[in-house]
Amino acid sequence: MTPERDPLAEYRTGAVTGGIFVVQLHAARRLHYDLRLEWGGVLRSWAVPKGPALDPVEKRLAVLVEDHPLEYADFEGLIPDGSYGAGAMIVWDRGHWVPLTDPESGLAKGKLLFELRGYKLRGIWTLVRLRKTANEWLLIRERRGGTPIDVAEPPPESILSGLTVDQLARGHDPSAMLASQLAALGAPRRSVRPEEVRLMLARSRVRPFSKPGWLFEPKLDGYRMLAGRSPAGVKLLLRNGGDATRTFPELAAALGLLPFDRFILDGEVLVQDEAGLPSFQALQKRGRLERPADIRLAARRLPATYYAFDLLAACGRDIRGLPLGERKRMLRSILPPRGPIRYVEHFEERGEELFERARALGFEGILCKAAASHYQAGRSDAWLKVRADRTAEFVVVGYTRPQGSRAGFGALHLAGYRSGELVYAGRAGSGLREADLRNLRAVLDGRARPGPPCSGALPTGPDHHWVEPQIVCEVRYREWTEDGLLRQPVFLRIRDDKQPLDCVLPETAPESTDVVLPALDAGEPDHREDPESATNPEKIFWPGEGYTKGDLFQYYRRIAGRLLPYLRGRPLVLTRFPDGIEGKSFYQKNAPEFVPDWIRTETIHSESSEREIDYFVCDDLPSLLYLVNLGTIPLHLWHSRVGSLGTPDWCILDLDPKGAPFENVVEVGRMIHRLCKAVRLPNFVKTSGSTGLHVLIPLDGRVDYEGSRALAELLARVVVRERPDIATIERVVSAREGKVYVDFLQNLRGQLIAAPFSVRPLPGAPVSTPLRWREVRPGLDVRRFTIASVPRRLARMREDPMRPVLTEKPDLAAALDRLRERLVG
Repeated sequence: MTPERDPLAEYRTGAVTGGIFVVQLHAARRLHYDLRLEWGGVLRSWAVPKGPALDPVEKRLAVLVEDHPLEYADFEGLIPDGSYGAGAMIVWDRGHWVPLTDPESGLAKGKLLFELRGYKLRGIWTLVRLRKTANEWLLIRERRGGTPIDVAEPPPESILSGLTVDQLARGHDPSAMLASQLAALGAPRRSVRPEEVRLMLARSRVRPFSKPGWLFEPKLDGYRMLAGRSPAGVKLLLRNGGDATRTFPELAAALGLLPFDRFILDGEVLVQDEAGLPSFQALQKRGRLERPADIRLAARRLPATYYAFDLLAACGRDIRGLPLGERKRMLRSILPPRGPIRYVEHFEERGEELFERARALGFEGILCKAAASHYQAGRSDAWLKVRADRTAEFVVVGYTRPQGSRAGFGALHLAGYRSGELVYAGRAGSGLREADLRNLRAVLDGRARPGPPCSGALPTGPDHHWVEPQIVCEVRYREWTEDGLLRQPVFLRIRDDKQPLDCVLPETAPESTDVVLPALDAGEPDHREDPESATNPEKIFWPGEGYTKGDLFQYYRRIAGRLLPYLRGRPLVLTRFPDGIEGKSFYQKNAPEFVPDWIRTETIHSESSEREIDYFVCDDLPSLLYLVNLGTIPLHLWHSRVGSLGTPDWCILDLDPKGAPFENVVEVGRMIHRLCKAVRLPNFVKTSGSTGLHVLIPLDGRVDYEGSRALAELLARVVVRERPDIATIERVVSAREGKVYVDFLQNLRGQLIAAPFSVRPLPGAPVSTPLRWREVRPGLDVRRFTIASVPRRLARMREDPMRPVLTEKPDLAAALDRLRERLVG
């Protein structure tokens, strides 16, 4: 698998160049925009009279002016009369820029291509110097990849103060208006310090709902944090009480520039990746930095954003006693529409609609809040949370001894608090990477204790070790069992921002709620969709050939009639490539809970991982297209079907060259074909989609996996005995001596095979293609079977040459006797 990226390390080591950029709107003699790019220790600056154009059709004049010091990127205010550039200036946008060509060369030659990652400007741009003068350039937005571009004009306000340049010039004071509103509402005069505030928390609920008088917000995956400003300065406080002001200096600076004297906000801190999506991994890296130099670098290269959802105090008044609807209305009025301090939008009444949108966009879920509720400490039925994928925080109370080759430990023992008592909740062993196992074991060893720190249904024996309840981790799970333990827990991450006492278990009684949900009609039809095209169909999946996600989607749509008979009833494992074959990929055995109800899944116990796995089962075209739309390229399937998992439908011999000439693969395949004919075994062949061939022998579910493996081994040994010069059953590659490996060990329960007609994530977009045996001859070129050629091939062929592998009923006992005779003789 592709190793995880460390964006900060890339910046620190110079793997990613560029720096900050800022666009300032300046009301000097004429209103104009200044684009400034950090390079060579200064801000290279261009005056853009009409501002950057978001439409690629428009070209905007940009005049190269003198360089400015880096500190100028933070300037917003009034330049006094008599000074150069006198007038109001706001920070209209800011972020990071990434050169896509060498900047020094580009600046010298007059063409600079770069990407902007700002709060308002995101995309690829070009600066092109005009020939008639050295200082006049054109600023042009590039259209890349054929994807639509949003050309809507960004809001005119500053990303720091929320003021327009005209308001700043007029000396507009929004704090006076806010103070007048608070006085009219009767908010008491009271000085509130962030350290005194106890957070309001939400109770969990399973299902979303819609109801008048309720507000619904997306649940953000970040650090809960109070942000306060007083005459003493700005302060950022984590949920556990820790002071994060020094950790996020860019947020402290932005909070200091809001045009209000005293306030306290409640919200979440997020860090976004290069695509503009929240990244908890990047946030954790930011939160763990301690060296001032690293913190300064991260603040510029991986800036955080504070998403505020509540206003608790302002202008010297405590407003926690006002209704939430009023508090949010005022909060929206004081924050910039774009920038490092953002307002969390909400829906009124339509909770179910927001939940579906949030789940589709990958949010954690939604928060449901009574519009009339006051802000009160602790958990309340006035705030409810509905997770799209059930997750919760638990205290680590121990671990199990590792089995086999696993390092560190086997699983984490988990617990949580119920009525003030720490209660055992089960163990999580999946989701832990090798690095997690090593690093956590070292931490846990330093917290060892002689016995469990919790009560409940505790495991016993020498394989279980206990630790002090000090570490908090987040876990995804399916549900709670009747015994009060987690079902199918999966470790997600350590939560440094939370305390053990935050880990509260649900009460044994049904969850608390005053919302009555409408009953669903049992006869309600499935809302199955058969889409005509994929989402993001223009995204390039095979850069070398230019094949897109849309091409992959239409390929599977066209060949579904040939593919589905092999898929029906069979557990599938996906390999997803959201950004094509050169991007990150991941295997997906376990179907996530966000999949629609009409997608079939089957729960199968995995003995190797000691857990239940919800496998996808693809029985129809809508299901197939749904899986492909997830970015799935190859479909790997079991040899057996649900309901008869112990008896495979076929026996497989995988012919793997690993350096052997392909003509030898062909010869070994033809030998197996002749041998099967001699012992009266029907047999079929397909390309692997990579470099080898797969020979399949139908079993009709008559033997178990041990019998299937024994048959394959007998065939392999006969072939190797007859042609030891080109065939081997040696598993170690270095010991094969350039021979074709006849792999019979694929015939085990849970082993996978690339489905016939499945696309492979390799250059050329090859397809695992069924062949006629007469096609398996010298000169066979498996590379010619691709997503472009296979549909044309199928249109010419009346029948699928491999389809009988699903229906043939061979006399296996007689065939095995003949094989043994041949091997002995």
